[in-house]
Amino acid sequence: MKCLIVEDVEFVREMMVFYLTGYAEIDTAADGVEALELFSQAIKENKPYQLVCLDIQMPNMDGQEALKRMRRIEQETALPDNKAVIIMTTASTDTKDIEKAIWEGDSTDYLVKPVKPEDLMAVLKKYRLIEL
Repeated sequence: MKCLIVEDVEFVREMMVFYLTGYAEIDTAADGVEALELFSQAIKENKPYQLVCLDIQMPNMDGQEALKRMRRIEQETALPDNKAVIIMTTASTDTKDIEKAIWEGDSTDYLVKPVKPEDLMAVLKKYRLIEL
C-alpha cells in the first residue's frame, strides 16, 4: 500500500509513520500545498496513493481544501472509481469540521487525535487496506 501522511506537527507525523511502518510505503508532507504536489505527482507516475492521512488544521492550505483538490484531481484523471482512502485526522471535536470533510470533501473517514494505533488499524481493516 502506498500512503501519504499530511501533518504539520513533526512529532505527530513521525508517530503516524511509526504506526504504518511495515504496512505501507510512506511519504510525508507538512501542509496541504506539499501534499497536493506529492498527490499529483503520484498520479502522473501512475502510482497513486491508496491511503492519505490528512490533518484538518494546517498552515498554507488546510486539510479541507487539500481534500477537495485531491478529489478533483482524481476526477480529472479518471480515477473516481479507484479513489484513495482519505482519512481526516483532527484534534477538534467540532462535528462541523467532520461533517464538512465527509459531506463536502468526500473524505472516506476520520480519526480524532491523538490517533491510537488500534483505531488506525481498525479503519485500515475496514477499508480492506490491510488484513489483521
